[in-house]
This record gives sequence, C-alpha cells and structure tokens, in this order.
Amino acid sequence: MNKVKVFLEMIKFEHTVFALPFAYMGAILAATTSTGALPAWSDIGWITLAMVGARSAAMGLNRVIDAAFDAENPRTALRAIPAGLLSKKEVLVFISVSFALLFFAAAQLNPLCVRLLPVAVFFLTFYSYTKRFTWLCHVVLGVTIALAPLGGWVAVTGAFDPVALVLFGAVAFWVAGFDILYACQDVDFDRRRGLHSIPARFGVARALLIARSFHVLTAVGLVSIWAMADLGWAYAVGLGIAYAVLAYEHALVKPHDLSRINTAFMTMNGILSLVMFVFTLIDAALLA
Repeated sequence: MNKVKVFLEMIKFEHTVFALPFAYMGAILAATTSTGALPAWSDIGWITLAMVGARSAAMGLNRVIDAAFDAENPRTALRAIPAGLLSKKEVLVFISVSFALLFFAAAQLNPLCVRLLPVAVFFLTFYSYTKRFTWLCHVVLGVTIALAPLGGWVAVTGAFDPVALVLFGAVAFWVAGFDILYACQDVDFDRRRGLHSIPARFGVARALLIARSFHVLTAVGLVSIWAMADLGWAYAVGLGIAYAVLAYEHALVKPHDLSRINTAFMTMNGILSLVMFVFTLIDAALLA
C-alpha cells in the first residue's frame, strides 16, 4: 500500500480533475449533438480507463525524463525518483502497463481511436523534452491535454466536428495559461539550467499577461461552443461561473507575490473543469 501511495503521488493523481471532466464534456457534447441522447455508460467507462492510462503514462515519462533536473531543483527534489522511493526501472514498468491500458481501452471504442493512438503517444512523450529547446512548451502541454476532450468526442462518434475542434482549442489555451502560472515558481532555476519557459524568457510580469491572454482565448472558445452546439441556460450559468473562476485565479497571482500559486493552479482550475462538466451534463440532460 505504501508503494501504491508513492505511485499515486508521483503521477499527482489528484490532477486528473483537470483533464477527465473535459473528456466527459467532449463525450457528452458529441452524443447530444449527433444523437440527441447522452453517451452510453460503456463508452464513459472505456474513456475513463483510456484517460487513466494516458495520464499515468505521461506523468511517469515526465518523472523519468526529468529525473536529473528534479534532483537539482529544491522544489522537486523530494519527488519519488530523486528521493529514491522509486527506481527508474519500476517507473518504466508502470509506464508500460499504463500504455497497455490506454491501448486496450481505445480498442474497445472505435477504429479511429486506435488509428490516433500514435499521435497521442507522440505528444504524451514529446512534451517532457520541449522545455529543453522552446519556451512554447506550455502550448505543447496544452495541446497534449486537450487531446482528452477531442478523444472523448471521437470515442463516441468516430469522427471529428467543428465543435470538437473549438473545444480542443479552448482547453489547449486553458492548460497553457495555467501552466505558465505554475512555471513562474521555477523561473530562477530554469534560467540557471538553461531550460525554456515563458516566465524564464519574458519575465514573470509579462508571463502573467500572456497567461491572461491565453485564458481570454479559452473564454472565447467556450462561449463559441454555446452558440455552435445550440446549448441552453444551464451551460450559460456554468460559463459565467467558469469566467469568474478564471478572473479570480489571475487575481491570486502577482508578479512579486507567488505565494498563492498552488491555490490558483490546483484549486481554481479543478473547480473550473468540474463546473464546465457538471453544467454541460445538466444542459444535455435537459435537452436529451
């Protein structure tokens, strides 16, 4: 049980609240716009398992790939691998099992999900290397996590749709924005080690402005979905709450005061994803 706890801490299992609700949101919107009904429970189950496999593999890869940097950074030195709680061999086995779960779950959905697996694996692996050569690493992470709602959509319909692509873009900019906030904690370390990030490249003050602009694009994307998918009042209420959460998130972080960065990063974004999922579900249930 202690080993299980270490693995769950390593992959930050609680951060699943960021992507999984948007994967469900993609599935719900796909089902209601194509059939007028909610997605089947079997689809939701396989989407959940695919998401668990994908995210676990991605986090495991990140911890292995960045182990040397984590050991040098005081903020991350107590992570499982640098602290000696897990070996790289153990984590590589964990990654293999996680990818196997992803492949198995995708195979239960539809052929397009299987054909897109190489794309998913590429981004899940590639992201961890990007901060070595580009400050656009946050955008790459956004694209990677935004595959969740796109995958949820494809899992239900076996096809793409303009609404799905707008949702993909909205989530990508949302993730990129809050990852910029999170990276502000490591600006000195990143500069010292030659790692790339928007805060390290442009400074914390400008990075916060870029994060806000990304979240404005998220807001535009989410309201566009309301119009494109002909959603109702429940989605609009959720949208209003999400906008308030985004505004409060940015109010928490100042260029010279990052003390509330964890609240802005974890709590506010967890609330936002759950709010959008719940109110999308309410809207879909009323229309179904």
